[in-house]
Amino acid sequence: MTVYVVRRLLAAVVLLLIVTAACFVIFFLVPRLGGATAEDLASRYVGKTADAATIHDIAVKLGFTEPIYVQYGRFLRGIVAGADYPTGPTTTHCPAPCFGYSFLTQNPVLPDILSRLPVTMSLAAGAAVIWVVAGVSTGVLSALRRGSIFDRAAMGISLAGVSLPIFFTGLLSLSIFSYALGITAPGGSYTPFEQNPALWAYDLLLPWITLAFLYAAGYARLTRAGMLDTMGEDFIRTARAKGLPERIVVVKHGLRSALTPILTIFGLDLGLLLGGAILTESTFSLPGIGKYSVDAITNNDLPKVLGVVLVGGLFIIIANLVVDVLYAVVDPRVRLS
Repeated sequence: MTVYVVRRLLAAVVLLLIVTAACFVIFFLVPRLGGATAEDLASRYVGKTADAATIHDIAVKLGFTEPIYVQYGRFLRGIVAGADYPTGPTTTHCPAPCFGYSFLTQNPVLPDILSRLPVTMSLAAGAAVIWVVAGVSTGVLSALRRGSIFDRAAMGISLAGVSLPIFFTGLLSLSIFSYALGITAPGGSYTPFEQNPALWAYDLLLPWITLAFLYAAGYARLTRAGMLDTMGEDFIRTARAKGLPERIVVVKHGLRSALTPILTIFGLDLGLLLGGAILTESTFSLPGIGKYSVDAITNNDLPKVLGVVLVGGLFIIIANLVVDVLYAVVDPRVRLS
């Protein structure tokens, strides 16, 4: 097990380097290959109101006129050891890990992202608990009652959940439960957990349910398909022949074997949400990373967009690392392989 975890940690480090290289290529190399000049790149850092002389000066100071390999080395060094950015007559130091510096807000990007991270983490964690419990439970019951009214109704609702976009279900739920009935909090309100846990849950209840409805639908269908395949295997018939209770057969033998694909998509979904639930946060006006990235794109603030991409890639790698370790816990055959 230790060797398995060490291998996955080394693979995660390699993936981090690949993510940084991909981000550099997308944000710096591809525009140059498309004909963009150093001044064009610099204009994305200083906004739309800067004059040509200022943009050229920033391009020189940021090193956009230097060779690509030198720029990539400076990009990596900024992440590991910090970077210095010219802000008029002075120079501002961005401490490590430096994911960029916004000239529009005059602030390093990472502290801004970290200040919004609790909102996104609260949204993702609460919704994840709901969609995993609801989706897996529904999928198991549908597989055990295949062809029943419950099975047909559950799969029909799941199909609707997968098909309907989050901005439609979000706005519809806001209009019904918040504005018409007054049961849930209106959009735009968020209370930190440490201030008032009850109000924190109340503010996020509707976003949790709306987001979980989208994901639980897919988990229910995937769990049902996995359970139908697993419950027909020879080891299930052997377990029943030994006289094991049906609950043990279903949970310990059937569900455990069907969890591997569920863990795969759970790691990807959770990692993507931690990188910013853009549609959900925009629909409910939550001040999280997703809303932050939308504002950055609207204001043409490239360092903020780059920082969000780096943080999102980091979360996806961490989520996949945790999933790889859980594979070995759920299925011992993974450790042997």
